Amino acid sequence: MVERKHEREFVRTFFTSPTALQGEEDSAKMIRSAGQLRGMQAPDVWVPDNEDATAPSMREEGVDNIIEVVSEQGADFPGEIHPRVVWHRDSPSTRYQGFQQMLRIMDPENGAAEHIDGFVIPEVGGIDDWKKADEFLTIIENEYGFEEGSIKMSVIIESGLSELAMGELPDEMVKRTNNMERMFLLVDGEVDYTKDMRAITPSGDLPPWPELRHNTSRGASAAGLIAVDGPFDDIRDVEGYRERMTENQAKGMLGIWSLTPGQVVEANKSPLPPKEGSWRLDVGDTTVELDEEDGRQVYRGDQLSLEESGDGYVLTAGGERHELDEDELSEELLDLAQYIPSMDDIVDSMEEFEAAREGGTGAIAMERSATIVIDDVEVEISNDRMWDEATYQAAMTPISLFQDVYENRPDQHEELEEMYGEDIVERATNVGA
Repeated sequence: MVERKHEREFVRTFFTSPTALQGEEDSAKMIRSAGQLRGMQAPDVWVPDNEDATAPSMREEGVDNIIEVVSEQGADFPGEIHPRVVWHRDSPSTRYQGFQQMLRIMDPENGAAEHIDGFVIPEVGGIDDWKKADEFLTIIENEYGFEEGSIKMSVIIESGLSELAMGELPDEMVKRTNNMERMFLLVDGEVDYTKDMRAITPSGDLPPWPELRHNTSRGASAAGLIAVDGPFDDIRDVEGYRERMTENQAKGMLGIWSLTPGQVVEANKSPLPPKEGSWRLDVGDTTVELDEEDGRQVYRGDQLSLEESGDGYVLTAGGERHELDEDELSEELLDLAQYIPSMDDIVDSMEEFEAAREGGTGAIAMERSATIVIDDVEVEISNDRMWDEATYQAAMTPISLFQDVYENRPDQHEELEEMYGEDIVERATNVGA
């Protein structure tokens, strides 16, 4: 069985920045700026990118810049630092170049090694290719006297071969003949994956590749690693970025590539529970968030209408009329409604279950109710949800994420307390202990 080697359990943000810019007075200005990010603008993992983001002619200078900037700023950077080096499954010379880049960066005499947490290896192929990168890192550790396996290794899934290789990880990582337990992140690279798969779309846009994201999340879960989605190129489409993250989170992929500090902020906050709870109605193919007014949840869309009729009601949805009595109407709206719990709600429920469990009760009912208003007609809805140990453990995931963030990102403490309040933050850090 694979046991996690690294303390960090979650990575929300994977932020790349070019290591050297051609024609600039300070070719390192992008990584110099990135190294100064703090709070919610700073990623969990910062990737000085000496591969795709840096022109081939600038990569030697890029290594020098990584060494200079990380030596100067690495001690104060609040996240982990994982440079991306060159690599390719079909090119021994490129792999050797990547080895040389890592060897230079990790030379203790250059001053950057103590702040480097690991490396990102792109364009990997089958599992034997992953093991070559692992062997290079083992050589570097022995060359400079580091503990074997102490340098983390993350890979970018950019080919069918690397996608299939994820299934072999659990068996490989427990072998004493390698140091593959150093593995940390599995990151999707949909652009090169599309090229490798020879995929075509009418518009020329990237396919969404939900299968790849599912497989990467599954591979990470099986091997005790962390899954990260690839870049979302339309940096102005904030809503699209949020929708992508919501889809990913339902697959267990809580991390995503970020291309700008603005995307970093969105991705840092996205998987955290909201400050306020909210009610929504699923109407047709859309989900409408209800407005809270005086403790009531008001629907303002035009796809539902409701009126009283004699002793009952007429609900019109999608052009269809439904004559319902009070209980039937309540049940109908209950089927359409969903509640998004706040951090306070989740902590309350977990504390209540913990108290019941300590008292010898294995399952309890949690009630959720609301007054929904459609066309000035009020309807009461209510349901009971049974909480048992399995429900409790599932609810623990967002709390575990919060606790991991709070432990590893002290630079975000002030912003988290502003979001939730000191009392809720304290309770959230203690629940489940």
